Amino acid sequence: MGILSLLLWTPATGVLILIFAPSQNTHVIRIIAHLFTSLALLLSFWVLHLYQQSSAELQFNEYFPLNPNLGSAYALGVDGVSMPMLILATLLTSIALLASYPITNNVKGYYLSILLLEFGLLGVFLAQDWALFYIAWELTLIPLFFLIGRWGGKRRHTASLNFVLYTMVGSVFMLMSLLAISQYDLQQAGSLMTSMHQAAKDMPRNEQILVLLGFLIGFGVKMPVFPLHGWLPLAHVEAPSPISILLSGVLLKMGAYGLIRAVNMLPEAAHILQPLLISLALIGMIYGGLLAWRQTDLKAMIAYSSVSHMGIVLLGIASLNQMGLTGALLQMTSHGLVSAALFLLIGLLYERTHTRNIQDYGGLIYNMPRFALFISLALFGAMGLPGTFGFISELHALIGGFQQWGGLMIVFSITVLISAAYAMRTINLLLLGPAKTTAFNLMDLNRREQAAAGILVIGIIGFGLIPNPVIELSAATISNMITQISQRLL
Repeated sequence: MGILSLLLWTPATGVLILIFAPSQNTHVIRIIAHLFTSLALLLSFWVLHLYQQSSAELQFNEYFPLNPNLGSAYALGVDGVSMPMLILATLLTSIALLASYPITNNVKGYYLSILLLEFGLLGVFLAQDWALFYIAWELTLIPLFFLIGRWGGKRRHTASLNFVLYTMVGSVFMLMSLLAISQYDLQQAGSLMTSMHQAAKDMPRNEQILVLLGFLIGFGVKMPVFPLHGWLPLAHVEAPSPISILLSGVLLKMGAYGLIRAVNMLPEAAHILQPLLISLALIGMIYGGLLAWRQTDLKAMIAYSSVSHMGIVLLGIASLNQMGLTGALLQMTSHGLVSAALFLLIGLLYERTHTRNIQDYGGLIYNMPRFALFISLALFGAMGLPGTFGFISELHALIGGFQQWGGLMIVFSITVLISAAYAMRTINLLLLGPAKTTAFNLMDLNRREQAAAGILVIGIIGFGLIPNPVIELSAATISNMITQISQRLL
C-alpha cells in the first residue's frame, strides 16, 4: 500500500474501529478518534516532507484500474495545488476534535461522522480520477447532513436540508459537465482525469463554455460564489462550532480546488468567461464584506466574511496568470487558518456565555486577556494586515488582478477597507469599553483551548512573516499550469 492510500484509509479505519467501540464509553471513543486523526495529520506531514516541490509532476502516484471500458481507476497523487489542501484538511480536523469536548450527546455518532467526513475530504484532494473525485465529493454530504442536523442549533434541520439541497443541485451540474466531456473519445492515457483533459481540447468552443458553466455552478455552490451562497450563513450559524471550523476552513476550499482543476482543463472557455468570473468575484467581495459589517451575530459575521474572502480566491483564479493563481491558492490556505481560528474562539466564547450577539459583550480584554490576544490576531489576519498571512495572499491576488484588469482593482481596495471596518468594529465592541454583565466571572482559555488556537494563530502570523515555504510549495505546479494555459490560448 502506498503512502497516499495509507493516508486516505486511516480515518476510514478509525470509522470501522469506532463502530465496534462501546457507545457508553465516551472517553475511549474520544481517544480512538484523536488517535486516527493525529495519525492522518502525521502522515500528511510525512508526505509533505517527502514531496519534491521543485517538480511540477504528480507525485506518489498510485493507479489501479476499476472500469477499463470507461477508463476510471483508483488513481491517487499530489501536486503543488493539492498538497496545501491536504495539510489543511488533516490539521483542521484535529483542531475540530480538540474543540469537540463540549459535545456530550451521542458522542459515538458524532466522532464517526467527523472521521467519515475527513475520509471524504482526503479523497477529494488526493483523487486523480474524475469518477473517484465525484464519489469522494458526494461522500462528504452524508456526514455533514447529520453533523449539522443532529448536533446543530435550533434551526439545524432547516440548515442541514438547505446545505444538502444546494450542494446536490450543484453536483448535478458538475455531473452533467463530466458526462458531456465523456461523450468524446477518451484516449486510454492513464486515469480518467488525464483522458478528460485530452478530450476537452477537441470540444467545440461553445460546448467548452457550457461545460465550464456547469463546473462553475457545481463548484461555485461549495465555494460559495455569489449568488450561490444562500446555504452558507444558516449552515455556519446552526452548525456546532467544530463543524463550522471544517465547513469554512476546508469544505469551501473543495469548491475552489475543483474550479482550479476545471479552469486548467478548459482554459479557452475560462478566457471567454473572464468578464463573468471577475464580475462575480468583485460583487461577492463587496457584498460579503458589507453584510459581515452589518451582523450582530458573531458566527453570521464570519460566515459572510467568508463569502468576501472566497471572492478574492475567484479573482485570483479568473486572472489566469501565475501571480493571480498563486494568490488564489495562498488565500485558500490563509482563509482556512483565519476562519478556523475565528470559529474556534467564538465557539469557545459561546460555551461560556450562550450568546453570540456582539452587543452583549464588552471589556473582555480584562476578563479574558489570552482570548483577546488570539481573536485580535485572527481578526488582523482577516483584514489582511501586513505581517499576517492574509496580507501576503491578498497582495498576490491584487497584483494578479492588476496585471489582467488594471484600474478595475480599485474595487479590491474598497473590499480591504470594508474588511478592516468590520474587524475593528468587532475588536472594539467585543474587547474594549466597559465590561457588561455577561462578561463577569468568565474563565480565560484553558491549556487545551490555547493549544488549538495557538497552532492556528502561529500559522497566520508565521506565514505572514515567512511566506516563502508555502509559496515555493506550489510554485512549480502553478507555473506548469500557466504554461499549459498559455499554450492553449495561443
